[in-house]
Amino acid sequence: MTPDLALATLALPGRPLVSSRVDLIPDEDARTLEASTREPDRFTLIFDRYFPQVHSYVARRLGSDLADDLAAETFLVAFRQRAKFDGRNGVVRAWLYGIATNLIRRHRRDEVRAWRATAKLPLPTSTGGHEERVAAQVTAQGASRQLAAALAKVSAKDREVLMLVALGELTYDEVAAALGIANGTVASRLSRARKVVREHLGHTDPTATRDEA
Repeated sequence: MTPDLALATLALPGRPLVSSRVDLIPDEDARTLEASTREPDRFTLIFDRYFPQVHSYVARRLGSDLADDLAAETFLVAFRQRAKFDGRNGVVRAWLYGIATNLIRRHRRDEVRAWRATAKLPLPTSTGGHEERVAAQVTAQGASRQLAAALAKVSAKDREVLMLVALGELTYDEVAAALGIANGTVASRLSRARKVVREHLGHTDPTATRDEA
C-alpha cells in the first residue's frame, strides 16, 4: 500500500482528495480581518479565500451534509469574534480551523461511528471481466476499511491533530495555534496517532503528507 494522503480520504466514501490549500498570506489576512471590524464587508475576502478549504476539511471528516452547516457556522462565529483575533499571535487560517475543530467536537461520536461502520463494509466481489479494475477496487476498499478501523482507535485529541495535518494540510505551527497547544504537544499527539495507524496497517502510514512519505 502506498503511503499516500489520498488513502486517508478513501476511509469514508464520497470524500475526494481535493487540495484546496492556497499560498499563505498571514499578514494580509490579519490586516483584512482587522479592517473588517470597521468595514464588515471586508470579511467577504476572508470568507471567499478560506470557505472552500474549511468546507472540504469538515466534509472529509463528517460528510457533506454536516459540512454545509458547520462550515457556515465556522464563519459566522469568526465574523462575530473577529475583533478578538490577535494577528501578532496567530494566523487567520489556523484560527478558522480552530473554530471548525471546536464545532466538529460536538459530532465526535458520529465521526467514530462512521469510521467503525466503514471498517465493517463488505468488499466488492468480481462479476467477471475487467479483472484489473476490480482487483484495484478491492485493494483500495480493503485499505479503506483498515484505515477506518485504525482511526476509530485513535484518541480524540490525537485524532484532531492527525486530521488537521493529514486532511487540513496545516503545519505544526498552525495546528498549535488552531488548538491552543504547544508545538511539542502537536508532535507528541501526532506521533501517538500515527503509531496506532501504523500498527493497524502493517507499519504503513497513509495519513503521512507527501513530503513526509
